[in-house]
Amino acid sequence: MIGPPLAAQGWGEIGRIVQEGVRSRLYSAAVLVVGRRDTVLYSAGFGHLTFSPDTPAPEPGGTLFDLASLTKVVATASSALVLVDAGALDLDRPVSSYLPRFVGSGKEHVSVRMLLNHTSGLPAWFPLYRRAGSRAEAVDTLYQVPLKHAPGTVVEYSDLNALLLGLLIETVSGESLARFAREAVFGPLGMRHAFFMPDIPRDVSIAASRIEAGQPRAGIVNDKNAERFDGVAGHAGLFASGLDLARFAQVWLREGQTGDHAWVAPATMRRFLEHEPVAGSRALGWEVGRREAPIESVYGARATANTYGHTGWTGTFLWFDPTRDLFLVLLTNRSLTPTTARALRAMRTVRNRVSEAVANLVPARCVAVAVAAC
Repeated sequence: MIGPPLAAQGWGEIGRIVQEGVRSRLYSAAVLVVGRRDTVLYSAGFGHLTFSPDTPAPEPGGTLFDLASLTKVVATASSALVLVDAGALDLDRPVSSYLPRFVGSGKEHVSVRMLLNHTSGLPAWFPLYRRAGSRAEAVDTLYQVPLKHAPGTVVEYSDLNALLLGLLIETVSGESLARFAREAVFGPLGMRHAFFMPDIPRDVSIAASRIEAGQPRAGIVNDKNAERFDGVAGHAGLFASGLDLARFAQVWLREGQTGDHAWVAPATMRRFLEHEPVAGSRALGWEVGRREAPIESVYGARATANTYGHTGWTGTFLWFDPTRDLFLVLLTNRSLTPTTARALRAMRTVRNRVSEAVANLVPARCVAVAVAAC
C-alpha cells in the first residue's frame, strides 16, 4: 500500500542526498524506500545500473541489488528465527551439537546465540577462497579456523559466524540455505524478487556490483568467500529489490504478522531483538542503532533504543524502528567504485544524512510500543 504523500519538498531534499552519491560516482545506482508497518511513504530509483548513462535506471520493485551483509539478517538470521520458532533450533545449545566438526580450541563452548550476536570468539574474516578450490574445501577450511577470543567474552563482528549459521541451518532443515530461505522467509513474506546468486532469473534488472577486466558485472556476488560457496553463503550472496526489503521490514514492525497470518510468534521475534551487555550493540543478527554518543552514526542521532538495522559492503542499508513505526531501505552499488577509506566514509555520510532527513520529515507514529518519545 502506498500512503499519502508528506511534504513533497522534504522528499525532494532526501532524494537529492541520494542523488549526490550518483553525481560524485560513489555509486551508479540507488533505490530508497521509506515507510511504516502498513504503507510505503516514498520509493524512488536514482542513477543507472552502471556508470554508463545508456543503461537503464533502477526501479525500487524490479531491480535487484547485491545485498552483501544484509544476507546475514534477511536470509540467515531470519531462517534461524523460523527454526527457533518451530522448536527445531535451540539458541543456547553448543554449535557442535549441530555441527560435530566445529570442535577444538574451546569451540565446544560456542553456542548458536554467540554466532548470532558475534560473541563466538571467531576472527572477523578469513580468506577461505585462497585455500580452497571448491565449496567442500572451503567448508573444511572454515572448520579449521581457530578462535581468536574465549567464547562469550568479546564482540567481534564476523563473516565466519554467519557462514557457520548457514551450514547449521542446512543441517537442521535438511535443505540448502537458498531453498530453506525461499520457503521459510521469502515466500511467506511476499518477497518475489529475492534470490541467491545461482537462482537469479536471466531476464531481471540487476545493478552491477563488481568490476572484472575493466567491465561492470551484474548478478555475481561481490565477495570471494561467498563466490567460493557457489554464491550461497550465510554472510553474502543474496540479491533482492528495495520493495522486497520493505515487505521484510514491515513484518518486523508488525511483530511477525503477514496479513491474516503469523510468520513467527511475536515472542520469538522479540527474543531476536534482545541484546545483552556482553554483546554490546549486537542483538541476534541485528545491530542496535541507538548509540550513547553517536559520531555520525549511520542510523542518525534520532535513532531510538528500538532501532535495529544492518549495513552491507556494497552500500546496502536497512533499519526499522517500532517506536516510530518507521523503516528505511537504501540499496546502492557502492562496490562498483574503488574501495578506499574515502569511499567508505562517504557512504557512511550518505547513510547518516538520509537517516537524519527521514527522521526529521516523518513524524513518529506509536502503535504497539509505549515509550516516552511518543
